Amino acid sequence: METPVLRRLRDLTDFEVADDNPDVRGWTVRGNDGQALGTVFELIVDPDAMNVRYLDVELDSRFHINEHENHILLPIGAASLDEEGDNVFVPALNAESVLNYPPYIEIQITREYEEAMLRALGKEPTANPRFYEQESFDTDSFYSRRAS
Repeated sequence: METPVLRRLRDLTDFEVADDNPDVRGWTVRGNDGQALGTVFELIVDPDAMNVRYLDVELDSRFHINEHENHILLPIGAASLDEEGDNVFVPALNAESVLNYPPYIEIQITREYEEAMLRALGKEPTANPRFYEQESFDTDSFYSRRAS
């Protein structure tokens, strides 16, 4: 099965976040230790499925990662929301483990890269031909799951 073409939300003029869901761009991303890891820079969407697949996170400068490797992609289902504080929580990452996470450089997202991301989050990629049906890509759970 061919990997769908994923696009940045800002590049799609006829696509927007659903009315009942918050636009999380600009929100702080926090790891399981509560520390800020960065901010949501952009949403990466699958226009054919009309779903957000990834959060493009710009890491805080305190991580001292060079300007070409200061972004990571998080599968949408690997995070949860705290709307009160405009935070996105990523239970599988913290300030230490994010340094070993595969950096995102704006090139075509390959299946190998997607599988490396899942492994960095402690998830084993499925061999299912419907790759985006695994829980790591569950948009509904992202928008309905609230961090406690």
